[in-house]
Amino acid sequence: MDGCILTPDGWIDGKLHFDTGTGRIGRIEGTPASPATPFAAAGRPRIVPGFIDLHVHGGGGADCMEGSAALRAMARLHAQHGTTSLLATTMTAPRAVLDVTLAELGRVCREAPGDGARVLGIHLEGPYINPARLGAQPDAAAVPVRDEVLHYLSLAPVRVVTLAPEIQGDLALIALLAERGIRVQLGHTVASYEQAVGALEHGAAGFTHLYNAMSPLLHRAPGAVGAALAHARFSEVIPDLLHVHPGAIRAALRAIPRLYCVTDGTAACGMPDGDYKLGSQTVNKCLGAVRLADGTLAGSTLTMDQALRNLVAIGLSLADASARVSRYPAEYLGLGERGNLVAGAFADIVILDADLAVAATYVEGRRVPA
Repeated sequence: MDGCILTPDGWIDGKLHFDTGTGRIGRIEGTPASPATPFAAAGRPRIVPGFIDLHVHGGGGADCMEGSAALRAMARLHAQHGTTSLLATTMTAPRAVLDVTLAELGRVCREAPGDGARVLGIHLEGPYINPARLGAQPDAAAVPVRDEVLHYLSLAPVRVVTLAPEIQGDLALIALLAERGIRVQLGHTVASYEQAVGALEHGAAGFTHLYNAMSPLLHRAPGAVGAALAHARFSEVIPDLLHVHPGAIRAALRAIPRLYCVTDGTAACGMPDGDYKLGSQTVNKCLGAVRLADGTLAGSTLTMDQALRNLVAIGLSLADASARVSRYPAEYLGLGERGNLVAGAFADIVILDADLAVAATYVEGRRVPA
């Protein structure tokens, strides 16, 4: 394919070759292009790395807590919007529910991606969170027990765990998970600044939907938000411009070097207004937002292509915006073969038109059906 190609060394005006058999990029050839070229070259597509969503619950009317068929359906929907790999994100639930759900989702994680995004593993959002900051999570928060945690890890490839560090036992859990290479994120928490910094010192690596469902930044009580802005290298943020004001996003961009985007997408993604499931709860999509009956924001309708466009709309370059939906989440998980367009990497590719809409998505060299 030819066009304006975004590589780690900048834009190349040329051709990208990949092998459909291996699903890998062979070579990229061409000449360096100026930063303005991707917008000025009439009729030339913009070729960027596939998007990586590390926090997504559903899409296309399907919620991943419903099991394997639902996960495959949401992977198809998000692939149509440029997401080439994702983490299936669970909701807080009783152990009996998580046992069944994780076993089901684990099977999909071990499958080839088919006509959807590659499911890289699981983001376990809870149950080890603070019941005082549930947000849209069901009221099933739990105190961690080592054997229970290890049991969950045996059911599916858990890559990320969100927890509240102030809960008894969670510091020990952070160390346990970090030793196994699992990324621990602080979220759904009332942690003080000191508690959040202590969690980072124990091995926590990031923050879940920065600003949302966590202790805010006050000038005498910096909270979890203050700890993130002062110390974090990585954090996720939901750039739907409803969860977080653009000014707060820009503040985080200045403070957190590898701030990356997630959708926190729900079954309502890609669907008309109406009622949908989010774990055990019913949520309503109306006017672009998803809410519980009491008005609480409950995930989003965001897709990663819209996240990219929103970042550009608030002033980021396309290259910077692309890094925050592709390269940085790949770096966070240590995925050296994803998130960049380079020889040898997986051919996870998105072709954008002049309006930055997705013209085509390739997952490991296979084009996703429109």
